[in-house]
Amino acid sequence: MSKPRPNLFIIGAMKAGTTSLHHYINTHPEAFMCEPKEPCYFVAPDQLNWEDIKKLELWKDENRYLDLFREAGEAKIMGESSTLYAKAPHITGVPERIAQFNPEARFIYVLRDPIPRTISHYWHEIRQGNEFRDILSAIEENPLYRDVSHYSEQLKRYYEYFDRDRLLVLSFEEMTQTPTTVIRQVFEWLGIDADFVPPNIDRKIHVTPQKFPRKDTLFRLRYRWPFRQIADALPKSLRNAGKQVAVKELSQDIDPEVRQAVIDYLRPIQQEQTRELTQLLGREFPEWKQLWGV
Repeated sequence: MSKPRPNLFIIGAMKAGTTSLHHYINTHPEAFMCEPKEPCYFVAPDQLNWEDIKKLELWKDENRYLDLFREAGEAKIMGESSTLYAKAPHITGVPERIAQFNPEARFIYVLRDPIPRTISHYWHEIRQGNEFRDILSAIEENPLYRDVSHYSEQLKRYYEYFDRDRLLVLSFEEMTQTPTTVIRQVFEWLGIDADFVPPNIDRKIHVTPQKFPRKDTLFRLRYRWPFRQIADALPKSLRNAGKQVAVKELSQDIDPEVRQAVIDYLRPIQQEQTRELTQLLGREFPEWKQLWGV
């Protein structure tokens, strides 16, 4: 008997509510969303810079990936939510690989006001210990932050391989303000019972807290061989003292002048990108208040 094959991919955008949407869909009796949420199977291994996922080595054997869906049973919808699938040009070839894997696949892409999305992306990288620059320098110097918010460029790559009716584009702001209405739209589009209401519809998942610990290089080094073996042999009191040195609490609070400088830098770039998006989709995004300065 052939293994269940995923037919739904939530491709992003990163920091736009994909974890909540993944969870909402997974509560539906006709749907199954895999864990880990982001297996990143269709990312080339040389472009996958995520240690916890990379060590799964899913790309080595398709059966390893399909095993993530082995408990899907009779679910009509089987999916995953790897936001790395919408990080072109830094991650390439994903739409083509999915088209070869399942030409009938469908996609959900959640778009968020690009200014707060970009800022939230920065804090995510800070929290993970991947970013050490100040926010303005980081966003100016690393095009990844801006490219992930260039939604039209991400969509165009999927439109090369899939008909437009196979991609559902949602607004994070609408999903936040009217979650029941939006999730009903999602279920209708998926062809499953649209009257079902997720029991946790008002719960937001995986939101970066206002204050959080940042794992610096010392913390990450502790979990790599051979340092892990050395650390495990130390007394607990010494390990705890080392952890306090390696993990620093940070806050997302930004000096108002610095925040305004970030907005002033991003706004003209992302307004132009959003005009491209409007032309591509034939819809506007007035709910993006920070972008338009209203």
